Amino acid sequence: MFRRTFWFGTGVAAGVWATTKVNRKLKQLTPEHLAVSAANKALEAGHRLKDSAVGFALDVRAGMAQREAELGDALGINAPVDPELPAPRQHIAIENRTNPMSVERNDRTTYSYNRNEDH
Repeated sequence: MFRRTFWFGTGVAAGVWATTKVNRKLKQLTPEHLAVSAANKALEAGHRLKDSAVGFALDVRAGMAQREAELGDALGINAPVDPELPAPRQHIAIENRTNPMSVERNDRTTYSYNRNEDH
């Protein structure tokens, strides 16, 4: 008699446990729950992507500043000003005097920007 009761109780417990597991899994597979879990995963992925993009942008900005400082040192732009030397030129590095576009606009009286005039 005790064996039958033991196995009956074990069977009932296994049935309750299996039913609970199946119901839990069915709830997870409903369309509403799937939509919520997909939305949560998409939000997490978006946050991770945003964080990595912001980190990349900050790394690029730091690298640009470092390279700009290196170039400034190489060209002497960032050099300390010595009072005995003349002030550094504040012009473009390469000037093209033969190009008519590099001359002041007031000096160009022969060229017209009017596209409606007859040629």
